[in-house]
Formats: sequence, C-alpha cells, structure tokens
Amino acid sequence: MAASSLHTPPKLRSGVLRIIALGGLGDVGRNMAVLELDDKLLLIDCGVLFPEDDHPGVDLILPGFEAIADRLDDVVGLILTHGHEDHIGAVPYLLRQRNDIPLIGSRLTLALVNEKIREHRIKDAVRRQVEDNDRVTVGPFDLAFIAVNHSIPDALAVVVRTSAGTILHTGDFKMDQLPLDGRLTDLRAFARVGEEGVDLFLVDSTNAEVPGFTTPEKDIAPALERVFARSTQRVIVACFASHVHRVQQVLDAAVADGRKVVYVGRSMLRNMGVARDLGYLHIPANTLIELRDIDNYKPEEVVIISTGSQGEPLSALSRMANREHPVIQLKSGDTVVLASSLIPGNENAVYRVINGLARLGAHVVHKGNAMVHVSGHASAGELLYCYNIVKPKHVMPVHGEVRHLIANGDLARATGVDADKVIVAEDGVVVDLHRGRAEVVGKVDAGYIFVDGTTVGDISEASLKDRRILGEEGFISVIAVVDIRSQRIISGPDVHARGFVEDDSAFDTIRPQLTTALETALADGVDDSYGLQQLIRRQLGKWVSDTYRRRPMIVPVVVEA
Repeated sequence: MAASSLHTPPKLRSGVLRIIALGGLGDVGRNMAVLELDDKLLLIDCGVLFPEDDHPGVDLILPGFEAIADRLDDVVGLILTHGHEDHIGAVPYLLRQRNDIPLIGSRLTLALVNEKIREHRIKDAVRRQVEDNDRVTVGPFDLAFIAVNHSIPDALAVVVRTSAGTILHTGDFKMDQLPLDGRLTDLRAFARVGEEGVDLFLVDSTNAEVPGFTTPEKDIAPALERVFARSTQRVIVACFASHVHRVQQVLDAAVADGRKVVYVGRSMLRNMGVARDLGYLHIPANTLIELRDIDNYKPEEVVIISTGSQGEPLSALSRMANREHPVIQLKSGDTVVLASSLIPGNENAVYRVINGLARLGAHVVHKGNAMVHVSGHASAGELLYCYNIVKPKHVMPVHGEVRHLIANGDLARATGVDADKVIVAEDGVVVDLHRGRAEVVGKVDAGYIFVDGTTVGDISEASLKDRRILGEEGFISVIAVVDIRSQRIISGPDVHARGFVEDDSAFDTIRPQLTTALETALADGVDDSYGLQQLIRRQLGKWVSDTYRRRPMIVPVVVEA
C-alpha cells in the first residue's frame, strides 16, 4: 500500500500495540519511534536531521513529535539507544514541552544528553541509567537491553515485551569482531530473544545496500599512522564530535608521532571532556594543549581534532577552508583528514570544503583515497546473519533513506521472512501488533519541524521556498507613492535589487513602462494599493523573465498619500 494512499488510523483497541515512526524512515537522521499500548506511550530515540542546501537558514530538523503533542502526559519513558546527534539531538526540544519525561539510556549516552539539557537550561529532567543485560518495567512495557557495537561506546539494542507481542529494536549497530573497546554485539542475546519469539524486528538499514561485512575499526590505525608519518606540517583531523573511538585512534597516532593535540569546536571539547571523565577516552599526560597555545609549537608538533566533517557552514573546518577561523590559518602543505563517511545529502557541502582546503594548498585525505574511516553500521552480510539467528515473524526496516529500507526488506525476504510480513514504511506510517500479527493500519502527519535560531516550528515549506528564491534568484523591491483621488503618481516607482544585478540602472528600461502601467490603472479607476502592487509584480516579472531568464522575488509596495 502506498504511503500517500493511507488513511487516518482507527482508534487503538485495548491490548493492541501501536508503532509509529516520527522520523528516521526516509532520512538518515531525526530517528524517533513511538510505541503505544493501553493509553501509554514509550518513545525510542529523539534525534535531529541536519539541513541540506535546500533548507536555507535552518539550523536543525526535528522529528514530527507534534503528532503526540497532546499526549505527552501519557509518555512513560524515552529510550535512548546511543549518544549520536541523530538519536539524542532533539531531546531538549521535547523536554521543553514536558521536562520530566524519564530518559532511559546507558552511562555515556545520558552523560552526553545531560550536557544538552544543561545548555538548554532545562531543570528537573529525570534520568534512568541502564546497561546491557538490565531488565526494567516501564508502564505496560517490559524492557531488556542488549549490548551492540557501534561507532560510539555504550550503544544498546532494546527488547520490548508486551501483552500484544515482542519487539526487538537494534538501534544503530554493527558486528565488529575486534572492537576497539572489546564490547561485542551480543549475538547470543539476540539468539535467546529469537528463541522466545520476536514478533516484530526493527533493524538498522543504513548499510543494507553494502555487500559483505563492515571493515573493523582497528584497520584504520595503520592508515592514520602513515598519514602522520608523511606529514611534515600540521595535521587537522575532522570527525564527528561524538566519535570517541576515532578520536582515541587519532590521539594514539599523535602520541606515537610525538605530537600535541588540540580540540577545536565547542561540541568536540564538550563531548571529549565527558568521554574522558567517564573513562571512555584515554589521554596520556601532557598530550592535550589549549588552542590559544598552538603557536608555541612547530607545525610538525601539532594535531588538531576538529568538527566539520560534514561541511557544516559554521563548523571549525569550514571556517578554516574559508580563511575565517580566528586562530587557525591553513598553510600550503598542511594535511587535512576527513575521518568520517558522507551523510546522504551533505555531499555538496563536503566537496565545497574539500575544494576550499585544496585551494589553500592543503593535502586532503578522505575515505575515497585512504582507509581513514569505516562505517558504524551493519552491512548486508551482518544483517543476513541477524535475520537468521533471530528468525522474526515480521520485519520493519528502520534508520535510512527509502532505498536503504527497501534493500533491508529484500535481505529479510532472502532469509525466509514472508514477503507480506516485511513492512517497508516511511515516517508517519502506523503499524499495529496484536497477538503476534503486525499490519499497517494508517498514517499520521510526521512532517519536518524546523529550528531556526531560537524559533521552533514556525518555519513552513512556503517560507523555505521564499528563502530558496532569495538565495538563488535574488530580490527586487519596487516602491511607489500614489494619490488615488487625483489619480497621479507622487514619487517612484523606485526599483532596487539584491543578489540579482550589480547596478540598479539596469532597470532604467522598465521604469517608464511601470510608470505608464500605473498611470493607466489609476486613470481606469483602480483605487486599491493591492491591485496596483499586483500590476507592478506582473509587469516587472515578465520583463525580468524575458530579459534575464530569472525569477527573483519581487516585493512591490504602493503607498497611498
């Protein structure tokens, strides 16, 4: 059934478990699921999606939790599977609406969330720390937590046992058999839950199109060591601010090469401080230096670990590439390592930064030309393995773009899951589970919620369209003062442009035509400013289109004297 043809779901019957994805199904980001049973709601993850080029002025995109805005008092808990931004970044925005929703997660995950809560000045937040093999009850939901390996420590899968059936949600995971922290994905626990019976398996889809098994993290170390050994100047490594494992590898390589390390970027400083304090990051004494002291060391003695691996415009790396960073000025011969994968949709921004760095003479090392990053997600071979040991009755791929969800569904079918029991859904699709049977029953609105500065949710698609026009096509304003009673123009029309033409004299040709059109309309009895403004917009718009093949935003203002 096509998502667009789905209707509003029926009222939930007693004893039926309802599952709704409010984000993460169709995007790599803003992950959030809602489970409802007996008038109680359990949430799994609450992350952000980072804006793309067609979201001008937008800072973050939140899950569609407006769909449950009038049900927040029924929420018995929010499970956070791990500490990446696409799973925890929206938590403060949810807590603004109800600050005492119990947050359930591992030690590191809750510590990272605590920093966000503190920044947003949210008081009285409730936290419940769990670890793998813990089992807790929250409302009508019996929860069990399973260790999974990911690109951040302390990640968890969650088993949700209910009277309507059992769900296993993997969170983000992979099956690295030689993990840097020694914490394996607990496949024995997956198998035990599978033997009990998994009615609905929610599975990470991000790498479902990638054949085989994801490369182990340890394979990156030799590549980083080679980069350091060849560099005769500064090394700048850009990675996610929550990628503790990658930062540890860079620290180890820096120490081996006799270099000092400086963190750049507020989120990097904050997260690595938390990881160090909790014992997840091990830093040899006298390794870290302050940014203000960087000029006290020779270029070959320094490594900079920075944010900005996704080309974010305000990140430290982007500011370096644009020569806008207040402290760090890149020099020809510096080496920049992008130690992360490309999030779909960020390609243009990342390549823009790479070109800027190369223009400055930096040697740019990235996943395309060196083994400096491996994924944190299970590839097709690992997913097949999981399907075979869990043997779920139903499968619902999560966490990915539509193509990833479809590929994951194909893998499930290849292992013997019936085709009609593989639910490939998008955000807002409603699935009901009753007596071990899952079916799609409708769809709710789970659209984007845009954050622009301190403004949340007031930005519409129409306003984004206006912003795109302003950015791509430019802006023209026209001001005229008229006397309706005497039917004459007192001043103007004055035409000014921004982002369209360099000199307003370009409009000398059209000004007389606008004057004639206004005079004719006034003589014909047009006596309202709106009608005159529309006349200007049509006349000027046609001229601009015919002359420049452009469609700028035109804002006419007619003032009645």
